[in-house]
Parts: sequence; structure tokens; C-alpha cells
Amino acid sequence: MKDRTHGGLLSRRNFLKRSSLIPLSGLLAQAPAIGADARRATFQDQVQAAVIGFGPQGRDIAATLTRIPEVDLAAVVDTYNVMLRRAQRSAPGVATFEDYREVLDNPDISTVFIATPTHLHKQIALDALSAGKHVYVEAPMASTIDDARAMAQAARDNPNLIFQVGLHARSHPNYRSVFQFIRSGALGKATMTRSQWHTKESWRRASPNREREIAQNWRLDAEVSAGLINEVGTHQIDPALWFLSKRPVAVTGLGQIMLWDDGRQVPDTIQAVFELEDGVPMLYDATLTSSFDAAYDTYSGRDSTIMFRDHRAWMFKEVDAPLLGWEVYARKDKFYKETGIALVANATQLDAQDISPTEDDPNLETPLWYALRDFIDNHAFGPYPPAASYEVGFQMAVITIKANEAVVQGTRIDYDDALFEI
Repeated sequence: MKDRTHGGLLSRRNFLKRSSLIPLSGLLAQAPAIGADARRATFQDQVQAAVIGFGPQGRDIAATLTRIPEVDLAAVVDTYNVMLRRAQRSAPGVATFEDYREVLDNPDISTVFIATPTHLHKQIALDALSAGKHVYVEAPMASTIDDARAMAQAARDNPNLIFQVGLHARSHPNYRSVFQFIRSGALGKATMTRSQWHTKESWRRASPNREREIAQNWRLDAEVSAGLINEVGTHQIDPALWFLSKRPVAVTGLGQIMLWDDGRQVPDTIQAVFELEDGVPMLYDATLTSSFDAAYDTYSGRDSTIMFRDHRAWMFKEVDAPLLGWEVYARKDKFYKETGIALVANATQLDAQDISPTEDDPNLETPLWYALRDFIDNHAFGPYPPAASYEVGFQMAVITIKANEAVVQGTRIDYDDALFEI
């Protein structure tokens, strides 16, 4: 094959630049504006931030913020003194408070990161927006539809404040690349999606006293928890709906306690089948009883299936699918009897660094880092619609909360359009 531009042979390197990079990196330029990495500006001052809730996710957020130079972690809030002492050890000099309202009263703190148990998100978010603070709230946004709607309404009514929900896939380069890849028609006609999350753990946390035990194990209490599909499934169901631009019209669920029969009210094993628009089925299952096959997501169509594992993606082509050309030179990995073609984000940038674009990007950060980076960039360039807006967070809350109802009741539930009204 001739390189018509330069009159010579088209080298493997040039072929990769002109073909394999098009669907992954070239199309990324058409993605929605969900970050500003490509046009970083110099911040005049560091963003003064507070983390509210210093459990595992709050600690992860705090540690990640220390790796973003535009942020000064000024304060940590937690109602448990042990967590405040832990915060002072991990971030010497940080101010600590038991009452989040003391942070909201501080005019120097512009931004709060809410990492409390899900059922406590609403009031903190409403108070923070009322105090004029930018808000990052971890996903799921809420455990009841009423709470999620109240938060969405408050975010809508404060358009000059940034409100981002922690749906990390929408900020991650690999997911953004595959989003455009799927939109380019790589799957052909979409036929189904499937996601699973398997881990053997009880979800129960040890506590020094009865009061702390109740506070720590809120996820096992059906009064305040919407179960596995809300707490975990949110992060896998959202990318599938984003990729396919579809919303479920109904869900059928099944759930049971199969192993951890310790007085909990929340099933440790669940299955749900969503019926998407145009009849596409979306299957989801999660269990706390087995770690076999861990977690992954597949999106299937007439021409190919794309699989995500550990935030990396592969394409499995059908034998009758059209040849795209670039896949001849892409890296291929074996999965039992199948061969997956690696889909690598930022291949053009890798090529410019003399790193093979058929290898994984060694510069990739954690999913949380990208989500926080998007949020902080919005301070410099926004406010603009964030990666995961209040509309997206609210929609996912409605979808997973109703799905949990179907799981608990072992029934089919329709999604009425009125459920999604803010």
C-alpha cells in the first residue's frame, strides 16, 4: 500500500498514526467538554477545599487531592474523633471539625467533597450550595429518589456553582475513548450489555461499640441503603447507558441472602435485567459470596463486543465483521478461546513520546484522580457542564433505586417518565 502523501511506503508507525489512532484518540476531540487537561491554565490561587467524611472514600479523596497542586486540603470533617486524629496524622496541619457547618461558615473554603454515607449526602449538599460552595459528591448521589431530586433541584437553582457527581468513568481517558469508538459504529447494531461485580467480603465492618457499629454498617440497613445495585452497580450501569445513549424502560430483579446471614436486611447476591429503549437488554449481577471472575463489563453488537476490565478495554470482532484496517497492528491479548484487540487511549500522545501506541499508557492515573482533576479544572475554566452533572447523577439514582426495589420485591418495575423529572 502506497503512502500517497509522501510517495513512499506506508510504514507500520505511520499506519498506526493514520488509522488505529483515529477511532480512539482522534474521535476523542469530538467528546463533550468534560475537562481541561489539554488547555491547562495557571491558577492564581490554590483551591481551598474540605473533605466531609473521612471513611475509606474520604481518605482516598484526600490523598488524591494532595497530588493535585492546584488544591490546598484545608479541612477535614468527620463526626468520629478517631477519624479526625487519623486525618491529622496523614495530612499534618489540616484543620479538623466534627460539624460540617463550621467549614461552610468559612469564607476561605470554596469547595467541599462529600464522602459521607450515601443517605447523609442530601442535607450536606443543600447546605453547601446554600453557603455558596462548589460541591463534589460521591456516587451514588442518594439512596432515595426524593433526596436525589432535592439535590438536583438545588444544583439546578445555583448555576454558577459547580456540582459534580463522582461517576468516575465519565472522566477517565479510556472510557472517553471507547465512548467515541462505540459512537463511531464499532459495535454495529447494539444487541446487549452485561456487567458483574463479584467479591467475597461481608460488607460488615468491625466497631469498638454498638453505636459505632450501627453507624459503620449503614449499607446493611434497608432503611437507609439501596443495596448493591445502588452502591456498586451505579458505577457500571452508568457507562453502559452513556455509551449506548439509552435509558431503561423497565427492570426485573431478584435478590437474596445466600451467605452472610448475620441479621442484615440487604441481599448479598442480586441480579437485574434492564430493558432498554429499542429492546436492548442490560444484565447486571453482583455478589458478596464469591470472588470468581471479579468485575467486568461487556457491550455487544452485531459486529463486535467490547469488554472492560480494570478500566482497560478490548474489542472482540465477529468473523463476519468488516475489516477496519488498523486492528491488524494493534496489540492482541488472549482470553481463553477468544482474542481481544486492545483499545488504548491517548495513542497519539503516546506515539509522540516514542511509547508504542499498542501498549497501555504508563501515564494513566486512577479513575478518582481524573474525576477530581475535571472538577478542579472547572474552577479555572467554568462553570461549564461537569463530567457527571446533577442530571446524570439524578438519573442514575432513579434507575438504581428503582432497580433495588425490583430486586427486593423480586418483580418487574416500569420506569415512568415522571420519575426522571427534576
